[in-house]
Amino acid sequence: MIDLLTAPFVEFAFMRRALAGCVALSVGAAPVGVFLTLRRMSLMSEAMSHAILPGAAVGFLWAGLSLPAMTLGGLVAGLAVAMLSGLVARSTVLREDASLAAFYLISLAGGVLLISARGSSIDLLHILFGTVLALDDDALVLLGGISTVTLIGLAVAYRPLVMECVDPLFLRSVGRASGPVHYAFLALVVLNLVGGFAALGTLLAVGLMLLPAITARFWAVDLSGLLPASVVLALMASVAGLLVSYYASLPTGPAIVLAAGALYLASMLLGPRGGLVWRLIPARHLEA
Repeated sequence: MIDLLTAPFVEFAFMRRALAGCVALSVGAAPVGVFLTLRRMSLMSEAMSHAILPGAAVGFLWAGLSLPAMTLGGLVAGLAVAMLSGLVARSTVLREDASLAAFYLISLAGGVLLISARGSSIDLLHILFGTVLALDDDALVLLGGISTVTLIGLAVAYRPLVMECVDPLFLRSVGRASGPVHYAFLALVVLNLVGGFAALGTLLAVGLMLLPAITARFWAVDLSGLLPASVVLALMASVAGLLVSYYASLPTGPAIVLAAGALYLASMLLGPRGGLVWRLIPARHLEA
């Protein structure tokens, strides 16, 4: 049994690289997903994952399947969409979610059009769904750097982020940190989506960010438990997805996200914090 779990990683360097990339992505993206869910911004991350596509497409058209060019393009496009949607929301009658939806739909359509016009269907699939089994040294350095920056950023902004999750109006009333913290957090979201794009592609990058964070709610009740639980669940999904894709010859990115989805469904049934099975068990009368 142990050999089945360890043999692919012992025998093949590409599996070790894929595992290292997923570990880096899990450590950085999953905590960001926890704050997204607490701030009721889960669907925003889905929109942002599509918003980076035109920048990645421009990088692809400029330098081919070059990770630095596509990463830089995706980062610029994601930050631009985030800032523009916030500016439109503050300058017009539109709310931020509506302006973000408009910008991300334009970005997604433009990115697909750019890639389709100059590339092949293989190139489009590569960008949309990623190639986690083909991560090289540059990709691993990128993912490790993004994870490090994310953890440092969350540590620095931890208190205002928590305050904004609990009472954003109070944070705005006691100082001017609300705006800078909000935009810094959006930058971390975009940064992790760009990292996820390198491994899982544009359409699946958000899966490893949100699913473990949502699942953690069934295992912990506060941030001191939610943050480590989300990381552990993301790591479990990564390992399970890599093994399933190896033995069943399935696409790796979707296998990882589906493994995270399976953990969510199992936790929804069996999780000690509000799982359906536990809710069916009657509580003892006057139990403390």
